Amino acid sequence: MVNRVTTARSTVAMRCWGSPAIVTLAVMAALTALTAGATARQERPKPPTEATAPRDAGEPIMAIVSIKTQQVTIYDADGWILRAPVSTGTAGRETPAGVFAILEKNKDHRSSLYDDAEMPNMQRITWNGIALHGGPLPGYAASHGCVRMPFGFAEKLFDRTRIGMRVIVSPDNAEPVGFSHPALFMPSPEAIAAAPTRAETLAREAAEAAWTAGEAKKAAATAAREAAALKVSLRKLEGLKTRADAGLAYADKALAAARTDEAKARAEDLKQKAAAKAAELVNQINTARNDAQSKPGAAAARDAAKAAETRKADTAKAASEAKLALEPVSIYISRATQKLYVRRPTHKPAPDGGGIVFDATIEVPVTIRNPERPIGTHVFTAVARNEASLRWTAVTIDNGDNAKAALDRITIPQEVLDRIAPTALPRSSIVVSDEPLSSETNYRTEFVAVLNNEPQGGFVTRRPTVDVRVASDDVQGDDGFGFFNFPRGPAPQTGNTRGRGGQYYRPVQPGWW
Repeated sequence: MVNRVTTARSTVAMRCWGSPAIVTLAVMAALTALTAGATARQERPKPPTEATAPRDAGEPIMAIVSIKTQQVTIYDADGWILRAPVSTGTAGRETPAGVFAILEKNKDHRSSLYDDAEMPNMQRITWNGIALHGGPLPGYAASHGCVRMPFGFAEKLFDRTRIGMRVIVSPDNAEPVGFSHPALFMPSPEAIAAAPTRAETLAREAAEAAWTAGEAKKAAATAAREAAALKVSLRKLEGLKTRADAGLAYADKALAAARTDEAKARAEDLKQKAAAKAAELVNQINTARNDAQSKPGAAAARDAAKAAETRKADTAKAASEAKLALEPVSIYISRATQKLYVRRPTHKPAPDGGGIVFDATIEVPVTIRNPERPIGTHVFTAVARNEASLRWTAVTIDNGDNAKAALDRITIPQEVLDRIAPTALPRSSIVVSDEPLSSETNYRTEFVAVLNNEPQGGFVTRRPTVDVRVASDDVQGDDGFGFFNFPRGPAPQTGNTRGRGGQYYRPVQPGWW
């Protein structure tokens, strides 16, 4: 009975599977699939874990987030120092790949977009809401566009970074490699050594010029008031003189018409008084005019005040440049706009919110050979001094030329190099990209540039930054930095387009500084 049942089941199985040969092939395929699956499981990369370099760590210079491996790596001048898993943006809210910098730090930040959600140890990289912060890590991309890090790691990193630290978000794995090229800054040790004294001297000269301009302005105001008062006084005296002359003329007529001795005496007395009054007024008018000639005129005082104000502006600009020379400098070169942009931190708090003001007064055309050909996105960073100059690294996050070929195609204006290179310091950088600057770049950012060939869901779903004021020399502030409003451009382009036309950067000003 058992055998019959077994035979019947076997027969049914044969009917279902076909001939013995087919059954054998099916079994072999199943075994092969199981073996392949086991092999795939064995070859699957291990999930990233937190790690600390086995050496004394220096100050963090850059962070590189890999979307592919869901990992962040922190680097100092000598290599990586910290690693940790992350959770970047989920589908539709992807973390934008590109070049950023830390703009603001808030240890106990809460989201203004997502139900007051906690974002501990938040380090902002765009003003529209992309940031590094502590958060839950499910083991895959799950955020709304931010980069979540382990809570303890985020706290440890928060205490070690500074505003302006470079943050690179790469679609794949990327790491800095040692690099050298003639186009990179070649600072002068003598200029660097003299920079602090020069900044101090020019700051003192600027303060003196500001005081002188203030005094000249007061003197011009005083001269203007005195000139106005003198004008009124002369007009009054001349009016009295006219009346005195009229009285004298009347006395003459009265004297000529007098018929009696008494009438003649009265008329003579009236004439003498009128003549004395007229003479006195002449003396007063002459004295007032002589006083006016002995004092500097209002026009001269205005000219002196104008000259003093010009010197104040010139010395303030020179002092500002000298102070900026003590800071690392960042250059962004865009193939899309054929322009070169410069950013340097002023350490002046932004007047309308968090972060600091970045000087953005240098924006010039740049020559790129074969501008129709992609150049890629490359970040060159001066990580430390060496015996001769600076030690550089390069990070590439977008296809195009290699780093050397990219720099070979670019001619940086000599006047920019003359102004910046002699005092270039570690942490200075040059970013070369096909991309224009994002519309999120403004007076309180270093640079924001996102890759248009990568998803930007977490970027474009946020409210854009409101109209902002951009640093300019057009209107001088207390320390040589002024501001003016400009309208925003359109939001960045989403999707995997290569046109590089979706972002937009409103130029600071059309000319040089």
